[in-house]
Amino acid sequence: MLALSRKVNESIMIGNDIEITILDIKGDQIKIGISAPKSVPIYRKEIYLQILESNKEAASTNISEEVLKKLFE
Repeated sequence: MLALSRKVNESIMIGNDIEITILDIKGDQIKIGISAPKSVPIYRKEIYLQILESNKEAASTNISEEVLKKLFE
């Protein structure tokens, strides 16, 4: 893991087109801004983990052949 120190209004770049800017620091909270192409999904980690879990559940769901046939009729 790379650890960097930044002050308010300072940024870091990830690749050529993702910029993370420190917007505000209050106590133990830091507000950040992220500029990235619309094609790059950005999620809070807890939401991302929920999406992964939902995808795993959906992929492991057994769908009967009859249900599939009905979907494509």
